[in-house]
Amino acid sequence: MDIASPDPRDWIGRTETVSETITTTSVYRMSRTLDRDDPRPEEGDPLPLCWHWMYFAPVALPADIGHDGHPAKGGFLPPIPYPRRMWAGSRITFDRSLRIGDLATRHSEITDVRFKTGLTGKLGFVTVKHTYSDKIGPAVVEEQDIVYREPPVGENVASPPKKPPDTPEMIREIKADPVMLFRYSALTFNGHRIHYDYPYVTGEEGYPGLVVHGPLIATLLVDLVRRNAQEIDVAQFSFRGLRPTFDVSPFKVCGIRDGTTFRLWSLDNGGAMAMQASLVIR
Repeated sequence: MDIASPDPRDWIGRTETVSETITTTSVYRMSRTLDRDDPRPEEGDPLPLCWHWMYFAPVALPADIGHDGHPAKGGFLPPIPYPRRMWAGSRITFDRSLRIGDLATRHSEITDVRFKTGLTGKLGFVTVKHTYSDKIGPAVVEEQDIVYREPPVGENVASPPKKPPDTPEMIREIKADPVMLFRYSALTFNGHRIHYDYPYVTGEEGYPGLVVHGPLIATLLVDLVRRNAQEIDVAQFSFRGLRPTFDVSPFKVCGIRDGTTFRLWSLDNGGAMAMQASLVIR
């Protein structure tokens, strides 16, 4: 392992707390970004699932931003020595919805830092537990996994493709063009250059095009369920990224309902499975 100094594992247990108001304007803009023709939201309406990712983002000064566009490592997140960062997945429990217009708080704690070597080289994993609360108390709890990778070696930039698990009952084709990626980056205050800076993502990180945000794909999977089974009460949602998806051509979000569980997945630009997810209703 190439461990930086100070040791990133010393960050386990570190916490931060951020509060923000859930605004109607952001919710309406996210609706349009996802190609939904929803009416303008009103205060008191429930925040759609996974739209909480629009809020609580770090707001670093320009001098505190790293080369990749993220806040420089070594603040809340540990100084993992590998440059390529991706949101690997999350496990989310919904006790109830956050409400538009309310002041909400996210309390975050780093619960694990670990290193291993995979098919694509050396990896560093950071797990962060987020608890989202409103004036009543905790409403949503999320465990988020962040993975850091070594620079690309030759063409080895993704894990081997996996075939789709089944024939989908629900399917939607998505054209994630640079405008959609820019709008989602802006709504989530995400400065990561892989989503909008073509020379950077192709020349320095070795990808063939702009990278579609992992949480955007996860949000589109939840949105697929909303479009096909609107009156549902979601208890849990989890997703895991398998390989990146790019803006070079359309991709697909797919799903099957099995009782109280929706098995969901996305297919990348070549038809390989790029994300697996599960949504459980009460």
